[in-house]
Amino acid sequence: MTSIQFPAEWYPQSAIQITWPHKNSDWTDILDEITQCYIELSKEIVKRTKLLIVCADRKEVEKYFTVAEQTQLILTEIESNDTWARDHGAISVFIGGKPVIYDFGFNGWGLKFAANYDNQITGKLFEKNIFSPDVSYHNHLNFILEGGAIESDGNGTLLTTSNCLLAPNRNEPLSKEDIENQLIKLFGLKRILWLNHGYLAGDDTDNHIDTLARFCNETTIAYVQCTDIDDEHYEELQKMEEELRMFRTLRDEPYNLIPLPMAEPIYDHDYRLPATYANFLIMNSAVLMPTYSTATDSVAKEQLQKAFPNKEIVSIDCRVIIKQHGSLHCITMQYPEGFL
Repeated sequence: MTSIQFPAEWYPQSAIQITWPHKNSDWTDILDEITQCYIELSKEIVKRTKLLIVCADRKEVEKYFTVAEQTQLILTEIESNDTWARDHGAISVFIGGKPVIYDFGFNGWGLKFAANYDNQITGKLFEKNIFSPDVSYHNHLNFILEGGAIESDGNGTLLTTSNCLLAPNRNEPLSKEDIENQLIKLFGLKRILWLNHGYLAGDDTDNHIDTLARFCNETTIAYVQCTDIDDEHYEELQKMEEELRMFRTLRDEPYNLIPLPMAEPIYDHDYRLPATYANFLIMNSAVLMPTYSTATDSVAKEQLQKAFPNKEIVSIDCRVIIKQHGSLHCITMQYPEGFL
């Protein structure tokens, strides 16, 4: 049987992908503000690796970068509905040691939002020969799966949430067993760890795992912890923490759990936004961490440094991103070495 490896995010990378905000996206009312955030994020990325930018107008994007920075850019013009690259981007695997991109269906998190253009991005990137010549394309558009919904330890364990993968309007009428079998087959998994608790107010994704709990290595999970009994998240996140404590590594040992603070409440009028420190991006030499200009930022940074003692922790102000109910990890997608 041909081996399949679903590499962890810390596997050596060749590039990061983002989709640039534009006037026809949900960012139209705060386009200048979100563009500045994307510029800041992009400049941190290109210091360390290649950056693939899907955009409406490459010249409009290119002007924000120096000549030296432009050598790190791969710019391509493809139409998009919005900018959540984690969920409309390709998912990378190795099959028999060879690089393969999976193109899953993206339907706006269960038909909540339009995704007709976003759903074509990966296929168009492949048609444009953006990927390395030895990368193969596998069409799985008949199965709805977002990158933010799954976490891999790189060794056959997948961490996910039942609220997302079993949500209506994604893969009905498939049962949990059907979905498990599909994931095990496609990703060469040994097992799936399901979290049945945990949520963030204001989240549109039905509880993506990358907002709640993240693998930092094969034996370490960083997760959002709520210690304020008066916070609306307290009960659910306490139950999630108990579930994490019950999980065992492949060596039948408890995971090293690193709690991240619950971000201080941030509101848009009376609507609480889903600020989370779990939405970090692991890169080759650094971890880009979302911050929200609150006192909990520094605590979260200290905790992430414990999880990644050999990487630089780089803060990115994500207050504008959460206005559209996502954060840093949601707008990025990494590609392992050999893909670009």
